Amino acid sequence: MYENLTVDQINTLEDNGCTSSDWKRVLVKQPLDCERIKHVQFHGNIRLGVFEDQFILKNGINRPSGIYYATLSNCTIGDNCRINNIQNYIANYTIESHVRIESLNTLEVEGDTTFGNGVKVSVLDETGGRQVPIFDQLSAHLAYIIALYRHRDLAVRELEEMIQKYAEKQRASVGTIGEWTVIENCKEIKNTKIGKYTTINNTHRLCNGSINSVKKAPVKIGSGVIASNFIVASGSEISDSAILDHCFVGQGCKLSKHYSAENSLFFANCQGYHGEACSIFAGPYTVTHHKSTLLIAGLYSFMNAGSGSNQSNHMYKLGPIHAGIMQRGSKTASDSYILWPAKIGPFTLVMGRHYKNSDTSDLPFSYLIEKNDESYLAPAVNIMSVGTIRDAVKWPKRDKRTDTNKLDLINCNLLSPFTINKMYNGRSILKQLQTVSGVTSESYHYMSTKITAKSLKRGIQLYSIGITKFLGNSVISRIKNMEYNKDKTIQEVLKPSTAYGKGQWVDLAGLITPKVVVTNFMDKIEQKEIKSLKQVKNYFEDAHANYYEYEWTWAADLLEKELNKSLDEIEVSDIISLVGRWRDSVIELDKMLYNDAKKEFTLSSRTGFGPDGDDSVQIKDFEQVRGTFETNSVVNEIIQHIHRKSKLAADVIDQLKEATTTA
Repeated sequence: MYENLTVDQINTLEDNGCTSSDWKRVLVKQPLDCERIKHVQFHGNIRLGVFEDQFILKNGINRPSGIYYATLSNCTIGDNCRINNIQNYIANYTIESHVRIESLNTLEVEGDTTFGNGVKVSVLDETGGRQVPIFDQLSAHLAYIIALYRHRDLAVRELEEMIQKYAEKQRASVGTIGEWTVIENCKEIKNTKIGKYTTINNTHRLCNGSINSVKKAPVKIGSGVIASNFIVASGSEISDSAILDHCFVGQGCKLSKHYSAENSLFFANCQGYHGEACSIFAGPYTVTHHKSTLLIAGLYSFMNAGSGSNQSNHMYKLGPIHAGIMQRGSKTASDSYILWPAKIGPFTLVMGRHYKNSDTSDLPFSYLIEKNDESYLAPAVNIMSVGTIRDAVKWPKRDKRTDTNKLDLINCNLLSPFTINKMYNGRSILKQLQTVSGVTSESYHYMSTKITAKSLKRGIQLYSIGITKFLGNSVISRIKNMEYNKDKTIQEVLKPSTAYGKGQWVDLAGLITPKVVVTNFMDKIEQKEIKSLKQVKNYFEDAHANYYEYEWTWAADLLEKELNKSLDEIEVSDIISLVGRWRDSVIELDKMLYNDAKKEFTLSSRTGFGPDGDDSVQIKDFEQVRGTFETNSVVNEIIQHIHRKSKLAADVIDQLKEATTTA
């Protein structure tokens, strides 16, 4: 396919200002259009494709393919590329077809490199106690296990060895730039593998990394970006002078507007603007948009950081060795502060400054509030916040991943065995506090927080509503899916199809699964039954695919506890009663959400509207901007939800009664 240059071609190239230390080492595809190669210095082994096409730029501007004003060393150039105005040189790269590179200082591979694969990121613990080696296909779940299951040291070492073997397979002295990539106005790109359809524009420096762009999910690297020791997954964008060092950026992420991060992992659909991150594990949908926000040594997912949020990961004694966990769905209000170590329960809102290393992990959907330098906890109140429901609905809609190969397996369910088990434990904790301290106490102490008597009583009520709602959802889905009728007993319908699911559940940074599934995974790693990264991925995919089967096993166990009966003893009347309680719980919770939404339309909420007019102008201005309460889409959805669920309850009860009557 490649041939030596003819004498006439060499003469033409030299007339065009081209030089070579040895023209015999320059091989080309024929026919070669020598007029598309001008002022080029060739060094080492060179392979050139054909140059026939043009690039059509914005505003109808055409640029011919070819090589102009460049120095190439040991390079293969694919068909119909355009390389122009290389200030320094391009060395040791295979550039695939239809790539356009213009106005670049240096593009080179120097020595052997793994292109960021195998780089160890000191996540959570800055001193390196929980280092995660990154690689092209790293998932949030695998990273979670490597970082947080250090007590299974043999399994972690096996996983690290798998990653190291993968990294060694990537080791090369020649880099690749995938087809249809555009690189413009950049300074230095070194030891970086660049996938297909990547756009790199006005970037300052890229060093030792991989950009895993694909056609369906291209990657964009923008102006002023500096990145070293990194991997960027498909569909992500890094721009506007963001700075990354020792970072993994997952699929569909966006880091921009001077964001700075070091030793951090960002997984699917994370967003980082303005602020900075240090040693964080940002699980899916971690969002921080504010210049004054510092996230440090924390684990987050489905999280929104308020402006000025901050944490400390040391106690000024042995250095930055402490870390914190904010479980899925948690938020921080403006100017919040948490002293690590701390563990914040799922869907908790943190307001104020907290210095007492709280652990609220078994009291989800809470408010953690500072009052007079004390940390007060209001259990469960976030479950009746319309904002919480809105978040749960928006996450699937905001999935930016278009790559068919999803690295992270994400369960967005608000109510799951993971959160409901915590509600169940939380309700027991609150009842126990009430029993031990007495119902007449004004406040109760729990894990370095205070809970007022009113908050405790309300928490018990709200957790019961949440548990009933989840259990009703699960039972109704089971009855519908199993088509309960006169030919089946209720016991047959309720019987789980698998034993997996009982006991504790865990959230592996987006993947919700029974803990026994993780334990079995670690056992299989240690016993070398799982020996490859592909098998690791398959195991996680199976766990994700079987979620609803596992969920029902857990729900059936909860059903026995709530009814105080075994499955064999449960009767149709028990399920009819449960469905009725479920309907009442759904309606009661929806009414709470309705009232919470109504707060957005109160008199105080209209402050600042119609500033130059009277009350009527204020109201009209407010309605033009925000709409009316009656026409608000969220409010209407709540009302419709009440109607739908009421009808569903009636239909299910009729189905149960009919099957019982005709049996």
